[in-house]
Parts: sequence; structure tokens; C-alpha cells
Amino acid sequence: MRFAHPEYLYLFVLLGIAIIAIVFNAFRKRRIINKLLDKAVQEAVIGQKSYIKEYLKQGVLILSIACIILAFANPQIGTRLEEVKQVGIDVMICLDVSMSMNAEDLKPSRLELAKREISDLMKRLHGDRIGLIVFAGEAYVQFPLTSDYSAANLFLNAVDAGTVPQPGTAIASAITLAGKSFDKNKSMKKVIIVITDGEDHEGNVSSAVKDARENGSIVYAIGMGSPTGSPIPLYNEKGQQVGFKTDQSGNTVVTKLDETILMQLAGEGGGKYYLSSSAGTELQLIMKDLSSIEKSEYGSKKMTDFEDKFYYFLLPGLILLIVELFMTDIKSPWFTKFLNKLRLRG
Repeated sequence: MRFAHPEYLYLFVLLGIAIIAIVFNAFRKRRIINKLLDKAVQEAVIGQKSYIKEYLKQGVLILSIACIILAFANPQIGTRLEEVKQVGIDVMICLDVSMSMNAEDLKPSRLELAKREISDLMKRLHGDRIGLIVFAGEAYVQFPLTSDYSAANLFLNAVDAGTVPQPGTAIASAITLAGKSFDKNKSMKKVIIVITDGEDHEGNVSSAVKDARENGSIVYAIGMGSPTGSPIPLYNEKGQQVGFKTDQSGNTVVTKLDETILMQLAGEGGGKYYLSSSAGTELQLIMKDLSSIEKSEYGSKKMTDFEDKFYYFLLPGLILLIVELFMTDIKSPWFTKFLNKLRLRG
């Protein structure tokens, strides 16, 4: 058994507080009445009032609210287990997080547009595993291959231009690390997607791509930015722009997209090169291109079918609520006789 919406169960805390307040108020009211009025005056003023029926009315109301809360939480009962095969391809994305990715020739910036594109891609994935490597002067695994897209999105949101403190754009290191991140024990189709402005690359990119190809990976590239270039904005701790990055001579640094290295990378990697646009659909085009690739089985999940049982609580809750509306706290002759019989037996 489970609850489809367990967050509604927190309402029981408020209900508990309400019960305590009702009990406290009832004792306080009785104490005040007993203090101010003697029994004869009480009989004359409120003689027809039944405190027991009042408490019973409040109890029915509380019980009906409790049932309705449980109905909103929607209890579910498992009915069967079945094994579902998981099939897909493995995709490692290498994301450039160097300072040049803060350039705003793509809005809101090269890096933010790339993150948005990766996030949109994960919303469309079904079964494929995705991993993320961030790189600047060094390359690091931000999250390994996973089909838990919600968790992956949380790690993606934490990425910024300061994630990797070492300056530079070590594309070769990122591709090599991506190749090592694939599970060699599984015959999955492997894809590496490099998202970068391609500027200031370090290391032997061709050698890294060659190794990736020998291990069965296809390498794609997405170029972020424009060949004409853009200055790199600088921000203070409050997120306010304070100027642009300058070189040692005080001249404003202009970062330009290097398409040559990225075209070469994609060509040697058996993939394609895409120039990023403001629409940010390049990753979707790559996945569409990969849709013809035969997907491999990489595991299985045991799924449980659950049936909603909210009506078991909703119907009684509504009935109790209607009953409470017609209940009164006025003494009834039959109810008084019933209580007297109980007292005599006691």
C-alpha cells in the first residue's frame, strides 16, 4: 500500500492542533460557566443544551475531515508485479564551463542556453541513459550515466562557469573521460556530445576522438557562440555586471567560436557538427538522428500496478459531513433516557 499524494498527510498536523484547541476551549468554557453560574441558573439558561451531543457533533466533524484528508492523499494498493525491460542508448554530454561560455552572443548566455537545451532533452528521453561531464582546464563527471532524469536535472542546475576552477578548454580530456565513463560490461550504443565554443582547446583532440571511435562511440559536436565573437561579461557576488574581461594590456577580450576544430572532431568521430541557435534544438536534432540506432537492453525493472482506493475514505467522509450538518446539541428525551440507563448499569 502507498499514497499517491503523501503531501496531503501533513494536514493531519493541523487537524491535531485543531483537536487540541477544541478540547481546550470546551474545558475553558465549562469552567467559566461553572464559575459564574450555579446549577439552578445553568439549568434555566442552558438546560436544553447537551454537552455530550456537542462533543459527539465535533467528533463526527473531525472524523469526516480525517477521511477527506486520506481521500486526497489517495491510498493505493498494489495489484500485480511485472518485469519491464529497459532499453536505450548511453549518451555522455561534455559541457564546456569555461569563462568564455558566459559570453552573451547567445541569450541569455552560451552556458545557460546549453543547460536549457540539455534540460529540454531530458524531458523527451524515454529509457536512454544520460551522463554529464563538465570541463574547462580539467574535466570532471558532474553525474554518471543514469535514467533518473529528475535527479540529473538537479545536478545540471548546479552547473555554472565556476564549476571547474582551472582555466582553459580541455576538449580532449573531456572526450577521454567520457569514454571511460561508459560501462564496458554492457553492449550499449555509445554517444558522446561535445558542447563548447571550441576556443583555447588543449591536448590532442584527434587522438581522443580516435580512441573513442575504437571503443565504439559516436562523437557529435555543438558549437556555442558566433565566429564574430563577443566580450565576456564579469559579475560581482550579487550577480551584477561590473564590466568585461580584459587581457594584460587592458583590452577587452573577445571570445570567438572556433568551428574548424569542432567540424574536424565530429567528422573524425562519425557524427555531425551543429551550430547552436537561439532556438536551442540541436540536441533534439542529434537524438532524432540517433533514433535509427538499434537500442540495447541494459536492465529490467519490477513494476507494480496500483489501484486508487480514495473512494473508501471519500464516501464515508462526505456521509459523516452530512450527518454532522443535521446533528444538534439540544437534549433529546430518548438520548437522555439512554444515558440514564447507562449510568444505572454503571
